[in-house]
Amino acid sequence: MSPTVAVVAHRKKILGAGLDRLRVLITEQNVGDLLWYEVPKSKKAPKKVRKALKEGAELVFVWGGDGMVQRCADAMAGSGVPMAILPAGTANLFANNLGIPIDLEESVRIGFHGRREKLDLGLLNGEHFAVMAGAGFEAEMIADADGQAKRRLGKLSYVKAAVRHVGGPLVPMTVKVDGATWFEGKASCLLLGNVSTIAGGVDAFDDARPDDGWLEVGVSTAKGPLQWARVLGKMAAGRSDESPFVRITRARKVSARFGAPLTYELDGGEREPTTRLKAKAVPGALTLCLPEAARPAEAARPSEAVRV
Repeated sequence: MSPTVAVVAHRKKILGAGLDRLRVLITEQNVGDLLWYEVPKSKKAPKKVRKALKEGAELVFVWGGDGMVQRCADAMAGSGVPMAILPAGTANLFANNLGIPIDLEESVRIGFHGRREKLDLGLLNGEHFAVMAGAGFEAEMIADADGQAKRRLGKLSYVKAAVRHVGGPLVPMTVKVDGATWFEGKASCLLLGNVSTIAGGVDAFDDARPDDGWLEVGVSTAKGPLQWARVLGKMAAGRSDESPFVRITRARKVSARFGAPLTYELDGGEREPTTRLKAKAVPGALTLCLPEAARPAEAARPSEAVRV
């Protein structure tokens, strides 16, 4: 019996020959009902995803960038219905980490004929994320890299935004991992990761993989341009946990309290400032359509690196 297929698309995003070509490519496959939803912004996508699932969708194509994928993953978590990513965004970090090419025809083929694999998601303050979440410097940098700049400059927009924020103050924070206090002091950034490569193409978590049941946790105490240059230099040339201004560990559950309200983000989407974060890993929460060659890197043993 032919499957019911849904498309949930951010109509302002571009990939290949566009949404009309996508419709043709899908109808060339052996599909039953085709449920088609276009939204003007990613925050309107979850309602369409839930409608598609209610109407019996057996495969959901998501057209957009990481923000669109995050919103749809939050609605699809635990459903068991496969998501196929059509990477039409600016960064497409989740797709890149999974080996999904920025190619319309190939990403459609992967959706119909690729392997299905259950991957982890993070859950932060009640909302799922696929790539990363953070508070402080990193979140402010992402919020500052506005949509128009990202379209025009790509990764460079993150670099320019970072330069504007490196002089920001350190904020008192207490971070607990799996119930035990792990960090207590002043820091510029708290970052949670499900995969290794984050905003701006930076490899922040060298050992991260999206199928190990863990969240990577990082805190930076860097302040000012020189210290941040050293951090980014270590990330580029070696391992991020070798920086004297970085602490990295991994956990099933994370909670944090800040001495002042901080902007936080999930997969590049800005959220309102808060003084508390509560997060956990959700193993196998999302079923993804992946290329045969895309195997997550060999899992590393749970470990902690400390440089203070």
